[in-house]
Amino acid sequence: MTKQSSVTKEKVLFGKEQNPSNILPQKLTLDSKIKFRCHPGVKCFTACCGGIKIILTPYDILMLTRRLEMPAHEFIGKYTTPTYLENTDMPGVMIKLREEDDRCPFVTPEGCTVYSDRPSACRYYPVGMADFHEGGTRDADGNEIPGGEDKFFFVVKEDHCKGFEEDKEWTVREWREDQGVDVRDEMNREWLRLVMRRKSFGAQAELSRPAKRMFFMASTDLASFRRFVFESSFLDTYIVDDETIEKIKNDDVELMMFSYKYLASALFGVQTLTIREDKLKAKINEMKAKQQRSVMKSIQDYEQMKQASNA
Repeated sequence: MTKQSSVTKEKVLFGKEQNPSNILPQKLTLDSKIKFRCHPGVKCFTACCGGIKIILTPYDILMLTRRLEMPAHEFIGKYTTPTYLENTDMPGVMIKLREEDDRCPFVTPEGCTVYSDRPSACRYYPVGMADFHEGGTRDADGNEIPGGEDKFFFVVKEDHCKGFEEDKEWTVREWREDQGVDVRDEMNREWLRLVMRRKSFGAQAELSRPAKRMFFMASTDLASFRRFVFESSFLDTYIVDDETIEKIKNDDVELMMFSYKYLASALFGVQTLTIREDKLKAKINEMKAKQQRSVMKSIQDYEQMKQASNA
């Protein structure tokens, strides 16, 4: 193969038509080196802040509402628009771009006005991560025994981005530390696994409306979720130790992490929370009674049909 034909083939394999996500075809490790720097001096500064879909995680929302000193429900109404997550029926939100210029409401010609609290999606560029997590089995107490994980990193290089022309060299590890990505990964991990768990079920399974409402509420409004925990029959239904109760009363991050456990239990039956025995028995009896009523109704319908046919 000639050099020219090799170049042509590479353009076909990894060009815009075959690779619309602009991912470079190279697996990277934490110690791999990249050249990249974004700052006000580059010609494309803030160009990536427009015409983009920025999905917000629960931790993103928490940090932004703290930064703006705004209740979550007010922030959601003013700065976000509804969306579905990762080709599932799980409801979420994304940043609502300005109508006049299709750009993020927090960006100005001078840069991002919430930079230190910017969303996770904004921090990852240009280094993405593929995390092939195999859900592990669980022990007798319902704790997950970690399964296999296969992580690698990759670079996303968009045509307009001039940051790659800068001389600054980093390892992937250094870049992630500088951008605060490791903290975000820790805060987002279990929530993202909920989304991936739902995605793995495929389109044939569908979440109920109450399940969708609960997921949305817990994912976007911690104040409402806290009221749900402390002002409903929640603590009469689930066994929650005193230490955890004290933590989630006032600590939003602890409450957020607790919400992931609740959602895993309520939506997918993962044994992350334990239902009180009396409540469990009552639920079982309720299900048995409902099943019995259904059987009796079927028998009655059959007898009525038989009588009608003999008439």
